[in-house]
Amino acid sequence: MAAGSLDLPVVDLASPDLRSAAEAVRKACVESGFFYVTNHGIQDELLDAVFAESRKFFDQPLEEKMLLKRNSSQRGYTPPYAEKLDASSQFQGDLKEIFDIGPVGDVDMPNDSNQWPPKERFPSWKDTMKLYHAAALAAGKRIVSLIALSLDLDADFFHNIGAFDRPSALVRLLHYSGEVNESDKGNYGASAHSDYGMITLLATDGTPGLQICREKDKYPQLWEDVDHIEG
Repeated sequence: MAAGSLDLPVVDLASPDLRSAAEAVRKACVESGFFYVTNHGIQDELLDAVFAESRKFFDQPLEEKMLLKRNSSQRGYTPPYAEKLDASSQFQGDLKEIFDIGPVGDVDMPNDSNQWPPKERFPSWKDTMKLYHAAALAAGKRIVSLIALSLDLDADFFHNIGAFDRPSALVRLLHYSGEVNESDKGNYGASAHSDYGMITLLATDGTPGLQICREKDKYPQLWEDVDHIEG
């Protein structure tokens, strides 16, 4: 069951009033589980570059993309229909295609399990994704700090217990095709799911389609549109 657009709270990560920001995060997590963030420190130019590089990769023929097929470390390309988030779905898999990038250091390590497109055709790809991974991780740490305050813990609680010593933060590039075959009628780009891990930061390019369900155990489920807000 679908409803109209939802007004989610907006949390300013640059607010000098940390207590109020933490209370806003707590209220959002309790009431909906979702919220927008502004002043997150990820520059518009970087985000534009990430989307541009992502489009360039996904625009390739399938056989080119499959050269970087997801490895045993879950890094690389996943084609359409290869992942099904909702086990109750009648379809073979979701319509989306994916490229997963894990943490990478400042120097090229021999044990880096990430896969990268060829530099001669994607000269800026790796550097762009490394910059975005670092910026998004920094924003995530600021949000987690507010979550700690919202739980009446010290702002550095998760840092002090080692939660960020080796963070398994992933950048997941997603592409949803605008073309759907008749046999895919009723299928989704990404079927219903709850994410694993601590938090998910989702950047959108303005294309509609994102929906959330605030009460997943209520039947029938109510799915509400989430509008894109610039910045």
